[in-house]
Amino acid sequence: MNVSLAAEPLGHVGTFPVTNTLIVGWLIVLALAGFALLVYRRMHSVPGRVQSAVELVIETFLYVAENVTGNTAQARRFFPIAATIFLFVLFSNWVEMVPGLGTIGFWHEPHAQTAPPAVAEQEPAVEAAEHETGAEKRVLVPFIRSTSADLNFTLALAIISVLSVQIFGVASLGFFQYSGKFINLRNPIHFFVGLLELLSEFAKVVSFSFRLFGNIFAGEVLLMVTLFLAPYLVPLPFLGLELFVGFIQAMIFAMLTLVFTKMAVTAHEHE
Repeated sequence: MNVSLAAEPLGHVGTFPVTNTLIVGWLIVLALAGFALLVYRRMHSVPGRVQSAVELVIETFLYVAENVTGNTAQARRFFPIAATIFLFVLFSNWVEMVPGLGTIGFWHEPHAQTAPPAVAEQEPAVEAAEHETGAEKRVLVPFIRSTSADLNFTLALAIISVLSVQIFGVASLGFFQYSGKFINLRNPIHFFVGLLELLSEFAKVVSFSFRLFGNIFAGEVLLMVTLFLAPYLVPLPFLGLELFVGFIQAMIFAMLTLVFTKMAVTAHEHE
């Protein structure tokens, strides 16, 4: 059993590493886009079971967005980015439920380093021992790994979320009024508060990325260890727990994006 903090590369395109989390992420994107396109093309005035389920999910999330923003127009405006983040993060989290997590892949054996002649002459026993245990150096590179267990993914998603908040804020209030939240020279207190708000925008990126990464990576390791030690029945409660945690983390990411967007489009005098 091998636990790697970083995503494992399955290959390279030139010098660009193609990791297992990158491939899984694109598969999730294609699956969600294909499903949405299929439902859209088969929409009817009298919905079937699949269309009814999709409409139920959309209406529920839109209702939640209206409660968060307190404004129907704003909820409909912010809904696409928040719902997309929720669905993408949700299925990225639930990938760790797929059978074969950490067990289906290929063996990778690091290139053995040849010791200098002087060292080889002085320590022949150590060199022989290394050759005998060379097979133990092999590690399994899994094909399936949760996208949210890759800090690169969570960091990129956090940057997208925070940048979207800034774009909505500038579009709603104008550049100068919105930037006045962070740069205010009226008095020292307002200037200091503006610096704190500016710092909080960068802190959001760190908070978003590490919260999601930490929870999903820890859950992935927990499932791998549990399946390794007791593969039958014992992992079932942990699978249910990870389903719940994956949903909660996706909801938190989407809801915080909605809350921060609502705060960004609200002028100081109305906050």
